[in-house]
Amino acid sequence: MPRRHLSVRTSVLATELAALRTRLEIPEGWSEDVLAEAEQAARAPRLPAYDATALPLFTIDPPDSRDLDQAMHLERRGSGYRVHYAIADVGAFVRPGGAVDTEARRRVETLYFPDGRVPLHPPQLSEDAASLLPGQDVPALLWQLDLDADGALERTGLRRALVRSRRKLDYSGVQHAIDAGTADPALALLGVIGPLREQQERDRGGISLPLPDQEVEEVRGGYALAYRAPRPADGWNAQISLLTGMAAAALMLDAGIGLLRTMPAAPPAAYARLRRVAQALDVPWPPDLPYAQLLRTLDPGLPAHAAFLNECTALLRGAGYTAFDGSVPPDPGHAAVAAPYTHCTAPLRRLADRFTGETCVALAEGRPVPEWVRTALPLLPKLMDTGDRRAHQVERECVDLVEAHLLRGREGELFDGVVVDVDERRPLTGTVQLRRPAVRARITDDRPDAPPLPLGTRIRVRLTRADTATPTVRFAPA
Repeated sequence: MPRRHLSVRTSVLATELAALRTRLEIPEGWSEDVLAEAEQAARAPRLPAYDATALPLFTIDPPDSRDLDQAMHLERRGSGYRVHYAIADVGAFVRPGGAVDTEARRRVETLYFPDGRVPLHPPQLSEDAASLLPGQDVPALLWQLDLDADGALERTGLRRALVRSRRKLDYSGVQHAIDAGTADPALALLGVIGPLREQQERDRGGISLPLPDQEVEEVRGGYALAYRAPRPADGWNAQISLLTGMAAAALMLDAGIGLLRTMPAAPPAAYARLRRVAQALDVPWPPDLPYAQLLRTLDPGLPAHAAFLNECTALLRGAGYTAFDGSVPPDPGHAAVAAPYTHCTAPLRRLADRFTGETCVALAEGRPVPEWVRTALPLLPKLMDTGDRRAHQVERECVDLVEAHLLRGREGELFDGVVVDVDERRPLTGTVQLRRPAVRARITDDRPDAPPLPLGTRIRVRLTRADTATPTVRFAPA
């Protein structure tokens, strides 16, 4: 029999998505004063004196994106490399204390729904005048990062500049061009510098989890769920952003002022628990093999490895923001990055990045950090924490809603899946990941004298609940 194609029609979900936005108090639309100020800023931004429009920058983003924060150019420099990384200069458009600034502090982050985004800044700025769209001259914060032959950072430069992106590329096209050998020299270097930076990450003990993403995608006027494994080019592009965030953190720490993205190291008990999980799943973990190196030996396509990687996410909890002014925080590191790090490369979509960018460019140019930035720094950790929680809630509830719609009316049907998580305190409760449709949901075994759920093994499950009102999806062992 042909496989049933599962999708949810836009009209069916529209009411529920609107209700979700109302329940979560998501802002709808813009006030007149915000729009007026944004339109004025779009017509007359503060332009920098330095002209770097001759630099042939390119962007890498999803095909339908218009809020383009970053553009890059890569070149060889003797035996090493030079990375030019342009970040949208939101500060050239947003007046401190103005209507747009006030509204951005209320929104904190761009939020993504299946039927559209709720942007941090008005679209006149975030998707037009301030965006690094190809062919338009835009103010930017232009980083110059010089690397040695091994990809280690040797020198950092930063200045305000007028830039012009030449090309808007997407991840799939970039990967294909590099693999096929058809990429131009600048783009081809992403396939050289990216792996070098990944080796730098390995050497310092950084952590990357190769988990497939669960995505809501538009399909023939509706929505479906799919798993997408990260491409190598995704990771290479992320390494350029990570490099910049580490360089920015170093600038701020040297000056004793800034905002870091921090995460404490997991306690020894958490690693001891992971070793027990590895043993239960027959995942080889020699006593002398560091955790970060173990992760790079795993294949998320194998059920036991996928379950172990899912358990590893517990070690990445506790990330937050740390502001400082006058003295360096006692623990400035980010455990997953294995170095001090900050968010600074997505100012169109994330509030904190405008303030870290303004701090860094002032320091790089030898100027005092503006007073409006200093005043905001201690307020940002709480603002960002609130925004991050809301963004994660929106993402999870949107996926829950699509899952419930895909499975509604199919209660009692059987599916094949893998148990990727088991509650230590309640071993009859966990998470099952189906192969098709791409659903992850709670599984509970209510049978008397049932054995613990088989972590990391394939399992046949029965759908017991698909409620779009809650929304909730539940399974039980078949």
